[in-house]
Amino acid sequence: MTRQIYKQLLLTLLLLYSFKSICTPNPIFSVDESLFDKNDKVTLGLPYIDDMAHSTVFSAQDSVAQYNHGAVAFAFKNRLYVQWQSSSQDEDSPDTQVLYSHTSNTTKWAPATILASHRANSFVTSGGWWSDGNTLVAFINVWPNNMKPKSGHVEYSTSQDGEIWTEFLPLVDHKGNHIKGIIEQDLKALPNGRILTAMHRAPGLIATPFFTDDPLGISGWRQGELENLPFNGNISRELEPSWFINAQGHIVMVFRDQSSSFKMLAAVSKDNGETWSPVERTNMPDSRAKQSAGNINNGTAYLINNPTGNKTRHPLVLTLSQDGNRFTSAYLIRDSSNLPPMLYKGKYKRAGYSYPKSIVWNNKIIVSYAINKEDIAITQIDISQFKHLFN
Repeated sequence: MTRQIYKQLLLTLLLLYSFKSICTPNPIFSVDESLFDKNDKVTLGLPYIDDMAHSTVFSAQDSVAQYNHGAVAFAFKNRLYVQWQSSSQDEDSPDTQVLYSHTSNTTKWAPATILASHRANSFVTSGGWWSDGNTLVAFINVWPNNMKPKSGHVEYSTSQDGEIWTEFLPLVDHKGNHIKGIIEQDLKALPNGRILTAMHRAPGLIATPFFTDDPLGISGWRQGELENLPFNGNISRELEPSWFINAQGHIVMVFRDQSSSFKMLAAVSKDNGETWSPVERTNMPDSRAKQSAGNINNGTAYLINNPTGNKTRHPLVLTLSQDGNRFTSAYLIRDSSNLPPMLYKGKYKRAGYSYPKSIVWNNKIIVSYAINKEDIAITQIDISQFKHLFN
């Protein structure tokens, strides 16, 4: 068999595998495609949420903090915390460090404080939070400057008051080994208390579900069984996942599709994250960016993303489903009509409301995100206004 014929055969097999994996008669979930008007570039034809409030956590600072991104919110002892990565100008530059702030009233934020400084041979990015109710855990991702292929590892620090922090230590698995890979910021608990998120495993960045039964989330991590879709290079096609639970009690993990379908990918677990179905492409439009998913108190599933079907990261939208099987309502959180101008140039800079993450706290969805990769903001969305949708 000639090399050319071999390549053609291999390509055909990959296409057939991908087609089988992403085209199924019973999709994991779907969205009512009539929700989004692609001809309306500003609002996608969507109404604004009635009861919500925006708050600026941190504004870009000339020369010292022009780049800010990867915002993650968390509630601990009646305070709301947000961490994010920050640098003087560029994304993933050697001076990237992790900052954080907190508030007791969601309007007045404490001055930003360094949570984790960059290191001599590594930069650091936000990794999210966890707590058992008594101790706050902050995770960071550590990226060696010259690692090929690009990857890193996870470290954590703990605090009793959100002010004084222990030394950062490596995150370990159930065998006590350091986890090789970086953590996704969307840590949430299943109904049985198990903590579920994903790691982007080394070498490279291979998105994989991980879970632990350690209430503090600093040990005991195990890898779920997920078969990634075929993709070239040192990263998986699936990236930066989040998850919700559907009416059947199954976990639905959603991913960014790095192959630029501009649709969310999804997989399902029926055994608390230990094994996962084949990954499928859904019909939920996306901007090939990080998104957030979850459930509000009555079980309603939600997705927060930029459902543009291209690389545009505005508007920012909340999409709802009564059962997690079909999403039938969508609302604007932010759109380009109130998007401020970008103030600074920088590597990978992009206008928009990007990389949302969310929690449910005090009967509100708290959405954290970056504006133009410069300012850090949150939006509080009152949950009670959606009760009439699914009664």
